[in-house]
Amino acid sequence: MAKVVDGTLEKHSISGIAGVANIGSDRNWTGHPVGQANWYAYGRLAWDHTLSSAAIAEEWTKMTLTREPQALASILPVLNQSRDVYVRYTTPLGLHHIMGQSIHYGPEPWLEKSARPDWTSVYYHKADAEGLGFDRTARGSNALSLYAPGARQVWSNPATCPPDYLLWFHHVGWGQQLSTGRTLWDELTTRYYTGADSVLWMQRQWEQARPALDAELHADVAARLRIQHREALWWRDACVLYFQTYAKRPIPPTLTPPTRPLAEVKELVDLYQLR
Repeated sequence: MAKVVDGTLEKHSISGIAGVANIGSDRNWTGHPVGQANWYAYGRLAWDHTLSSAAIAEEWTKMTLTREPQALASILPVLNQSRDVYVRYTTPLGLHHIMGQSIHYGPEPWLEKSARPDWTSVYYHKADAEGLGFDRTARGSNALSLYAPGARQVWSNPATCPPDYLLWFHHVGWGQQLSTGRTLWDELTTRYYTGADSVLWMQRQWEQARPALDAELHADVAARLRIQHREALWWRDACVLYFQTYAKRPIPPTLTPPTRPLAEVKELVDLYQLR
């Protein structure tokens, strides 16, 4: 990708890169103070695509938040793992496009009607009594044929496809054992639960850095992390309870079942979309 952007792959003397910025009308442009790191990272990669995400995170944190070593040790893991945490409690195992139609930060995996079929959630997750996932192999949409031969060979087989991409390329049976040692259902629910729990870890990491940070900024982000945990539980409950209607399997015994029914979660989504 970097060679495409800098022009060296096809020997272009002039090249460019464009992206969608996460800025708005907030006084600090991105609303969330730490959300500025994403915009900064985009700009840095546009100038030097050899930089690692970890290096950019450290660079931004030292210039924006603190240079105190112990605080850095608490903050940097959060920046470097926050994307994976978010994916685990929203769209694990290669699921995608199951957010609310008008609340993209919230879940709506049951969305069946929209202006176009490919704007719905059910179009993408293909949940049924047999399993879950979009078949993009030659047996399905054959979108996998667009990928490079090496990747196509690995991803075409559910047994060798990395778990993070599995449901992007395959429709997998609920009871199918994955490379993780769990069945699809058990792995799906485990990821939703551990993803939501990881937001609590993010809160603890941020609290450890408090002495080295501006008090107002620390309080701002801490409040946002509390909101994030509430929304992570919202995603977890919505998706686990919804997909359970197809899987017909119990929550793994190591996990605590949601305390609210699916109907209540759906009402919450409806309420937010009416606001």
